[in-house]
Amino acid sequence: MEHQYHITDWLPTSVKEVEAHGWDELDVILFSGDAYVDHPSFGAAVIGRVLLDMGLRVAIVPQPNWRDDLRDFRKLGAPKLFFAVTAGNMDSMVNHYTAGKRLRSDDAYTPGGKAGFRPDYATVVYTRILKKLYPNIPVIIGGIEASMRRFTHYDYWSEELKPNMLFWSGADMLIYGMAERPIQHMVKLMQKGVPLQNLTTLPQTAILTDKDQPLPKHKKWSSSDIELYSHEACLNDKAKFAKNFRHIEEESNKMYPARLHQITGNKRIVVNPPFPPSDEKETDYAFDLPYTRLPHPRYKKKGAIPAFEMIKHSVTLHRGCFGGCSFCTISAHQGKFVVSRSEKSILQEVKKITQSNHFKGYISDLGGPSANMYRMQGKNISLCKKCSKPSCISPKICPNLNTSHEPLLNIYKKVDQIKEIKKSFIGSGVRYDMLLQTPPNGKKDPSHEKYLKELIINHVSGRLKVAPEHTSDKVLKAMRKPSFTLFRKFTNLFNQINQESGLNQQLIPYFISSHPDCEEKDMAQLAIETKNLNFTLEQIQDFTPTPMTLATVMYYSGLNPYNLKKVFVARSRQEKENQRQYFFWYQPRKRKQLIKRMQKAGWHDLAKRLLEPKANDNSRKGRNTKQCK
Repeated sequence: MEHQYHITDWLPTSVKEVEAHGWDELDVILFSGDAYVDHPSFGAAVIGRVLLDMGLRVAIVPQPNWRDDLRDFRKLGAPKLFFAVTAGNMDSMVNHYTAGKRLRSDDAYTPGGKAGFRPDYATVVYTRILKKLYPNIPVIIGGIEASMRRFTHYDYWSEELKPNMLFWSGADMLIYGMAERPIQHMVKLMQKGVPLQNLTTLPQTAILTDKDQPLPKHKKWSSSDIELYSHEACLNDKAKFAKNFRHIEEESNKMYPARLHQITGNKRIVVNPPFPPSDEKETDYAFDLPYTRLPHPRYKKKGAIPAFEMIKHSVTLHRGCFGGCSFCTISAHQGKFVVSRSEKSILQEVKKITQSNHFKGYISDLGGPSANMYRMQGKNISLCKKCSKPSCISPKICPNLNTSHEPLLNIYKKVDQIKEIKKSFIGSGVRYDMLLQTPPNGKKDPSHEKYLKELIINHVSGRLKVAPEHTSDKVLKAMRKPSFTLFRKFTNLFNQINQESGLNQQLIPYFISSHPDCEEKDMAQLAIETKNLNFTLEQIQDFTPTPMTLATVMYYSGLNPYNLKKVFVARSRQEKENQRQYFFWYQPRKRKQLIKRMQKAGWHDLAKRLLEPKANDNSRKGRNTKQCK
């Protein structure tokens, strides 16, 4: 039976709730662009719980009103230690705008899915308000928005390079990546009386100093410091911006990276190296804290929070991703090295889910950033310590990578043995290339075939989503994704296993248009390939440049940072629409447009292959369709 919660089981959000906790003073006040959901999938809740577990008096102000008299920023007064600010689980600009820069009409992190409850560049807006109201109280910024904007970065929505977010916002410190350990260490030192301005060598943090001031001394970092081209140099030279990114990405993918620093105006941002990857005990800790796993009661009559509804019956098995996709932010935020939870921690969370009143017997996802990377790491860790490659599986699987799926199969089995579980599904994306690539020694891991069958037969809810992203090997190389031949092979195996098992399930492939190095002809060929596989793609995803990814740097600079060679980029709205329309070749109106474009370009053979009907063409009946967020 579900536990009956009291208002004090959540972090307080008002003066009345602070009083209910019996507190007359607060140590930390969190400001978040998301609604407050007390669940380990919501970053603000995790940090709040970590600080609470340290004995601190912590409150949270979710989605404060920044337009009125700022009463939400004043109502709890000043904290004893610091304010903490996050834009939420998403960059506020990605949250607000489509790839076409159209304002979204909804917000998955707000009750009722309503839009308009956070500002653009929320981290900057919240921080500036707090620094104006409470100039003597430190403000610590973190979360995905601050983390991915920690150096000079291209901002797609303003179409310009922005300075690092610490300089831009006026905050006192930036914590990047998963913040539990750095914030714990910071608080412990502050409790010992060390002022924040003296915490200059705390791992996984960034600080601002005067540009002419010597770097803080540190015996392990000082010998390997890397100075990036200044913000002003990047504004004047796109190649220098691209060169900076190579350093940033390479260091982000090392187990023991260098300290990076960059001048902006009369200030220098110093970004200290991160903590080493968490061990199992440290990873469990963040998930095992006493979350209610529910939205705060203040939202009871305001409608469901879509992001919570999506994950309330899901379980995260691990953090981090070694895929290294060029358009993805996961490895730059969570890290390349996968850190996994213990079976005990995972099963405890599953059992807690089964005790909730709204649980009907189905786990929606046992996954992570990529569904099937649980417990995977290098066989020889000493080799990993020397590696700076952004991906362990592209262009080929590293021979030092252990890709056994046995630990994951054991988790599936133990979850399904819990009596309250009717079925567990895999909702996260599956990296099928790890299952199908032939390893360097030619010996296939028997767990791969076993996993594939277990996944398809027992853990697909009618549809399995995978992300081939494109069909062109040239474009896939720019994306750091595997050849499309592997997707064809996976599709055949998927259909074969379904047929043998008497199942009628669909593959839901995700594709991207207008990615750097993708030309219109590549999209025409993509349309032909997907037509031949009987996929009618009804929704598509245009490439959105997001801060601190390889693809975004290529989009802005037109250069590959690793060799400084020019890269084709579709920038104008018309160029993007020309690519996008190939997903809809089956629509009569689009067919006429495409015939004209392809004939004008001289692609007569491609036009014939795309637009003439196939023998036994069933693409409009029982078709496979792509569903995107």
